Formats: sequence, C-alpha cells, structure tokens
Amino acid sequence: MPELREGGCRGRALQDQVGRVDRVATWRRDGRSREAVKENGVKRLALADNRFLECVGEIEGLIGEEAGERRMGDNDSGGRSANKLPRGEDEGCTPSLPEKVQIGNSPVYKIERKLGKGGFGQVCLGRRISATNAKDRISGISALEVALKFEHRSSKGCHHGPPSEWQVYNALSGIHGVPRVHYKGRQGDYYVMVMDMLGPSLWDIWSNNSHTMSTDMVACIAIEAISILENMHSKGYVHGDVKPENFLLGPPGTHDEKRLFLVDLGLATKWKDASTGQHVVYDQRPDIFRGTVRYASVHAHLGRIGSRRDDLESLAYTLVFLLRGRLPWQGLQGENKGFLVCKKKMATAPIALCYFCPLPFRLFLEYVVNLKFDEEPNYAKYISLFDGIVGPNPEIRPLNTDGAQKLIYQVGQKRGRLSMEGEDEQPKKRVRMGTPATQWISVYNARRPMKQRYHYNVTDLRIAQHIEKGNEDGLFISCVSSSANLWALIMDAGTGYTSQVYELSQNFLHKEWILEQWEKNYYISALAGSNNSSSFVVMSKGTQYSQQSYKVSDSFPFKWITKKWREGFYVTSMATAGARWAVVMSRNAGFSNQVVELDFLYPSEGIHWRWDSGHRITATAATPDQAAIVLSVPRRKLADETQETLRTSTFPTQHVKEKWAKNLYISSVCYGRTVS
Repeated sequence: MPELREGGCRGRALQDQVGRVDRVATWRRDGRSREAVKENGVKRLALADNRFLECVGEIEGLIGEEAGERRMGDNDSGGRSANKLPRGEDEGCTPSLPEKVQIGNSPVYKIERKLGKGGFGQVCLGRRISATNAKDRISGISALEVALKFEHRSSKGCHHGPPSEWQVYNALSGIHGVPRVHYKGRQGDYYVMVMDMLGPSLWDIWSNNSHTMSTDMVACIAIEAISILENMHSKGYVHGDVKPENFLLGPPGTHDEKRLFLVDLGLATKWKDASTGQHVVYDQRPDIFRGTVRYASVHAHLGRIGSRRDDLESLAYTLVFLLRGRLPWQGLQGENKGFLVCKKKMATAPIALCYFCPLPFRLFLEYVVNLKFDEEPNYAKYISLFDGIVGPNPEIRPLNTDGAQKLIYQVGQKRGRLSMEGEDEQPKKRVRMGTPATQWISVYNARRPMKQRYHYNVTDLRIAQHIEKGNEDGLFISCVSSSANLWALIMDAGTGYTSQVYELSQNFLHKEWILEQWEKNYYISALAGSNNSSSFVVMSKGTQYSQQSYKVSDSFPFKWITKKWREGFYVTSMATAGARWAVVMSRNAGFSNQVVELDFLYPSEGIHWRWDSGHRITATAATPDQAAIVLSVPRRKLADETQETLRTSTFPTQHVKEKWAKNLYISSVCYGRTVS
C-alpha cells in the first residue's frame, strides 16, 4: 500500500549556487526583417516571418548570500563587549569617524577604540570627557564609558533617513534585556547612537573558557533569553539575528554583570501590524536571506518572512552550540554554503542534533521547529523545560534570571499540570518533523467531466505507441514526469491544443530542436528530465502564449524568474534532471500573480497559505534535494476552485481513479523530494 499524504483546497461558492553558464532561450514576435544584430552584447536573430529569437548566456549569483547576511564575528550592535578586540577591516572610501562625539546636549565623548564592525555600521568605545549636567546625573546617564554606534548616511539602511534600528529601539525602550539608548542623532556624515557599555558576549565567554560552557550556565541562558525574546515579541518585533555574539552580559564589577542583554537590532522586523494587531502576511522570497548562516532558521534560509518561531529556532541552535561546542553544519564551505547548510539543518533531526544534550534541549528544539508561521509560542512552557535543570534557588544560579520570574511564576502555577498537557492538548499537525523521502507529488483540479488517461513506468521505446493511441482518441499530452529513468505521461481531452510534437533527447534540454519548433509556432507545454540527464519535451499549437523563454540552471533560478516576472512572463512548466532545473516562462499565460514555494522537504504550510490567498498550483518540479511549487492567480475566476494534492511512494494509480469519480483531474505531477 503506497504511503499517502494528502492536502486540499475547496472551491469558494518558492541556492544558492553559482552555476556554470546557464542556458537561456527566448522566442517572441517582432516586426523586423531577417537579420542578425547585436544588442548589449547579446546576439539576436530576427526572422523573416516576424518572430524573434534570443539566446543568452548568464551566470546566476548567490541565493541567500547577499541580502543582509551577518557572518560569524561581524558584530555591529549597540551594546558591545568591552573585551572584544577590533578586527582588521577595509575602510574603503567611508569618511573617517570623528574624534569626539556630542549629540544634542549630551556629554562630549572621545572615541577610544573600535569594538566591532558589520554590514550596517561600526561600534566604538566612547569615554566621557566633559562633565555631565544635573539632568544627566538624576537620570543616571553619567557613565564614563559608553558604546557609540555609527552608521554612515550613505549606507543601505539610511537611504530614507535615520537607520530603521532607531525605530526598533524606540519601540523597545525600557524592556527587560535590551540596552538603553541615551542619545541618538546625526553628526557630520554619521548617524550616532550613545548606548550602555556592556560586558563580554556569550561568544567571548565560550571562546575564553576552552570552548566549553556548563549545562547550568546554558540552561540559565535559555531561561533568560526566552524571557527577553518574549518581551521583544510582545512589542511586535522579531530580532532576526539571534546568536552568541549578540547576547552580552553587563559590565564586569557592576550589579549587572550577571544579567543578559540582547543587542544588535539592525535586522529586527515587525511580525505584527501595529495598526491592526494582525500578524504580517506570509510570503517567501528564496533570493533573500537575513541573518547569520550558522544560526539562522531554515525559514530564513528559504527566504520566508520572519516570525517569532525563527528567533526561537536560532536560539535553539545557539544553545546547542554553547553546550556542545559545534553544530553539524559547521565547516561546510563553497559558494553554495547557504544551500548546503540549510539542507543539512533540515536533514538533522532534533534527536540527532541534541543526542549528547540533556532532554530539555531536544524538547525545546522539537517544539520550536514545529511552530506554524503565525503561531504564538508557549514561552512559559519552554522555560519550564530548563527551570528544572538549574534548580529552584535563583541565588545560586550562574546567571541572573530575575527577568524571567514572571514566566517562571506562571510555570510554577502550572507545574502540576505540565505532565498532563500532552493529553489535554489537541494533536496538531507537525510543520517540520518527519523523514526526508522521494515521492510522487500529484495535483488535481476540479474540471467538467472529461476523458483523461495516464501511463507510467514507460520506456523510451513505448512512448510513441502511447501518444499515437491517445491522439487517435482525441487526447493530447498535458503533463509529463520521470522516475528511475522511466517516463510518466498524462493525456486528456481538455487541453485545447490543436497540434503537438515531442522529442526524447539525451540533452537537458535540446535547444536546437526547441528553436526549430518555435519557428513553426509551437510552444513548450510540458517537459520532464530524468536522472541520466535525458529530457522529454512536448510542444503544442493552440496555446494562448505569445512569447516564451526557458532557462536551464544548476540551482533553482529564482532571480531569473523574478526578472522575467517584471517583463510580464509567468512560469508555465518546470522539470529537473538530477540536481539541474529547467524553467519555462511564457507571456499571455492567463495569470495575474504568481509565487514560488521552495523547500528541502515539502512546503505544505506555504501551499496552504497561498491557497488561502487565492493562488492555485500551476507547476511542480523536484530534485532529490528540493521541491518547487509554483502557484498562480488566474485572470479569469474559475467556476470551481477546488484543488487537491497527494504525495505517494508509488505512482497514484488507485487514487487517480478515486479523484476522477469526484471530477478531479491530474493537472501536474512530478517525482522528487518530500517528507514522509
């Protein structure tokens, strides 16, 4: 019996690698005579019968390695460790920092040394050299040393004025675990914040202690960090870059030396709309990455909008790192590092990652990786996991956990019921638990009764026989796929095509043949690739397309897709061959909007969010590592918007017949990465 996973949407009454030079081909209509021309270094051939061919060689950039990434050690937070020495850096053409700083009526501070530098600014130690006024003494702003954070007015975070981080600090002013900002303003070419000077970071402590940290200490960090994040989240913000370098203790020798602070709000974003109180809308942009590769959540790697679960997943990785000294994805290198790290994270089960950790660490990770996009985390429950490790007496804890007392009190009130919670709670669908698998993904649309036929496990030699018989019965190919170097094809009477040609090729794809068919007014309507890099391409007449382009790439070509979207193209079919992708995009495709869900398992949650927003699956493809689902909004409202999906370990023969009985017909099928 095949293993079955099903999803459905009833009718209403999308790395990260630098590939080799990728192949792009485009066909369009143009009113030129037949002549070869060169425009912008691209050779174009205008044909006599008003069609226009374009063949372009492109190299794709990194996915997830360009936008807002903070690498290990690239510190640029407001509160800063006094123990961290400056690193060598390239100042480029940025004007030098002023020797002295005074913001408004603040004291005058002299810059002593740099503490760190990152993508959004640099932090220096400032020493007060002028006397404080009476108002400052009353408010406590009389420290001899402060942290000065500088951000140049030309930096990408200051295009529209002061850094967005200022707004976040304003919103979080006074909450537990966030350093105080005493002054902020502009001096010369720099936006400047005057902040509390803090002590060593957790990275400093771990590094200076032979790369080890006690279980008691890490458990206290967990308790206090969860409390700090709960406070930040309650204000409507997520941090976006939780890691050991961004957790600092208070200054040594002060009453705050055992207090934990979370710094660097440069990547903080809103998870809640302040005006409506509603959660931000779900979205995925696989070409955008925010965070630090080692600690980022898998959702951040995949370009999904940040939410509360992402901070907690990053915290879980931080805790395991501090306790065990290493994460399994450390050491992965290369231009596709982000791709490899995300793949490894999704393939590493919590029980494996936390094998040598006390049970609470595994339970915490399991809870947070299964949070839904808009789900409210149970912060008190998470704290209860670690509170039992460190004991009930706060006086002997290696870290001050006073900030978490409110949540700890909630835990104490519930402690007698915690063991029963699993029985009381309704079972919920897990977001990311399961075993990676390769399966058939089939999509079914509601249609008027029609004739549809499927063939699977078809060899090259039998393809022609099945197609000829289908054509005799008035059927055309609507979609094709491949598994184990054998083919599957779906033929039906509802395509609207008037003529069809196909080619089996040892190439993925055979460009010359495609160009030849384009000249004859055929358009690509279905394609598939096999593990041995051969391809099955179907081209049809009678489509609504007016222009078409395709790309073959070693990684999913989302940047190219977004470029073509801006030009009015939409994805109309996709295929894979091994780890390679082929994407076909067409003009006049009948869509008004389109999105991509890309995942190393199966993007079930994203698909349901897209269904709820009016999208329907219009193309699927999967490699052994990733699944890509394209969803579109049709320009014309469908009479019945019902759509269902299945994931099965074998071709879904029996299920197809059950769907037919409900007037649901296969619209797309592929074989590749899912989760069982």
